[in-house]
Amino acid sequence: MKKTYTILTFSVALLLASCGNEDKKSVADNAPAITVKTNQVETNSNSPFLSVSGKIQAVNSADLSTRIMGYVNKVHVNVGDKVRKGQLLVSINNSDLQAKRAQVRAGIAEATVAFDNAQKDYNRFKNLFADNSASQKEMDDMTANFEMAKARLESAKQMKNEINAQFAYSNITAPFSGTVTSRNTEAGNMANPGVPLISIETPGNFEVMAMAPETEITDIKTGTSVDVLVKSINQTLKGKVTEVSTSAKNTGGQYLVKIDLEQTDANILSGMFTTVQFHVERKAKSEMILIPTEAIVTNGQLSGVYTVSQSNTALLRWLRLGRTYGDHVEVLSGLNTDEAYIVSAEGKLYNGAKVSLQ
Repeated sequence: MKKTYTILTFSVALLLASCGNEDKKSVADNAPAITVKTNQVETNSNSPFLSVSGKIQAVNSADLSTRIMGYVNKVHVNVGDKVRKGQLLVSINNSDLQAKRAQVRAGIAEATVAFDNAQKDYNRFKNLFADNSASQKEMDDMTANFEMAKARLESAKQMKNEINAQFAYSNITAPFSGTVTSRNTEAGNMANPGVPLISIETPGNFEVMAMAPETEITDIKTGTSVDVLVKSINQTLKGKVTEVSTSAKNTGGQYLVKIDLEQTDANILSGMFTTVQFHVERKAKSEMILIPTEAIVTNGQLSGVYTVSQSNTALLRWLRLGRTYGDHVEVLSGLNTDEAYIVSAEGKLYNGAKVSLQ
């Protein structure tokens, strides 16, 4: 009887689950279709010139850190503050250095007394030796004692220089006049060697760091004029190539190109992305797939676009994106030239949602 009851219970549960699934399917099937608008993939192979991505940075910039470990006593500036060369920016607790400096001063005083005494003995024995009143052995001993006292005094003075140098790292000052761009610590935090505390840069003088492919790097020469499109403000600026890297060992097969921007009234800032157009003919001819940025769906670090499947349902396709051109973005992989994608929808899209074309 117990075994029969178990089988019957399992059968009833299975029947209920099946009914539930059928109800869900019927609800999904009866859901109204979402009206969507699609666009055909655009390709662009008309531009004969090489275009690469770049990033604006200040010509004169610095990330300031310390060589000693200690608690931050005070941060004297905030982001956006203008600072002058030599101005105090961050104070780090240096009580241990003060104790060491006191020890060094005591050591210098002791070494000075010992040196003065050894020098007097040396001069006295030198006169005695000249009068044949002291032996060669006594003279050699006095000379050695004098030289050792002199060396100990010099060592104590060099320790003082070392302590003074460490004091310089407990008070972080501005290496040049500029503007504070980031503040990475607060009073009470532990400052560690090599970890940036404050970043400053000189505004108004900018350059662009761009990466060029190996197929065209040989045609890019120092002094060449280029057009720089700043995407965030949609303005094209003039620039000139100042450096061309001859190695891509540490840059993933791309070659670093540095471009100085001409003085401009455009509102540009460090970190803005750019598209740099070199007036050299592209050797690698390929069609560029472009889609509007408004059609892109993001999920964390992933980017994709909705397409329409053969059964008229929404299908999310993950893409690998490249450079941005105005309000369009380049698709490197994940979408072919003969496909269409959803650009807008009159409802919330999800994978498997029924859609109807507008």
